[in-house]
Amino acid sequence: MGTDDKAQNTGEKLGGQAKEAWGNLTNDPDTKAEGQAQQDKADLKQAGEKIKDVFKG
Repeated sequence: MGTDDKAQNTGEKLGGQAKEAWGNLTNDPDTKAEGQAQQDKADLKQAGEKIKDVFKG
């Protein structure tokens, strides 16, 4: 399931980037902050997946 989780995390990060870009475009600081938070969450999940991979191997 690791590959599926990694793909989902990448998708979540891309969604956060899109949300952040939309916040910049519309000058909406709340949407921008939500996008940044979504990206940070995805990065943390991705780091967790990498740690799990280290202990599997």
